Amino acid sequence: MSAYGEPHQFAAVDVARWPEVEAWVANVLSEMRPPDLLVNNAGVINQNAPLWEVSAEEFSKVLDTNVDGTANVIRAFLPAMINSGRGIIVNMSSGWGRSTAPEVAPYCASKWAVEGLTQALSQELPAGLAAVAVSPGVVDTAMLRSCWGESAAASPSPETWAIGATDFLLSLTTGHNGESLSV
Repeated sequence: MSAYGEPHQFAAVDVARWPEVEAWVANVLSEMRPPDLLVNNAGVINQNAPLWEVSAEEFSKVLDTNVDGTANVIRAFLPAMINSGRGIIVNMSSGWGRSTAPEVAPYCASKWAVEGLTQALSQELPAGLAAVAVSPGVVDTAMLRSCWGESAAASPSPETWAIGATDFLLSLTTGHNGESLSV
């Protein structure tokens, strides 16, 4: 971890579990100032199946992580960001948060929810803050491979994507508040 320089902190947190998020954020804020850029990127997808074959447990896991997790992280960090008077919240969406595909209905529903949550939040934020939904585009991840198989390899790796996305994310301003953007 020394390769990342100071200040930094790494933690594994189940964002769907409010007590874990609350404790993690309290620890972060006890050591650091509120974030200028908060990126909600945790996400899971269901196994490909028609909706009626997706178990209630799997459906809930997708919504709990992708929607509740996003809301939990916002709920925990936002008061401190408001007190600091600044910050950009980026909620990772998906092309499937703006369109649909068969056999991934729970994932589509969760990302449509992220889009709506982001737009509603953007209307509530005070000056100096912004909320933006960002679709990363097509990236060769395990989630994409679960849907596209080996053809996902034709897409950029997460590492390649991150290099290109960094400047994009760092260029976001309060002028982007409420927008749905794509990398």
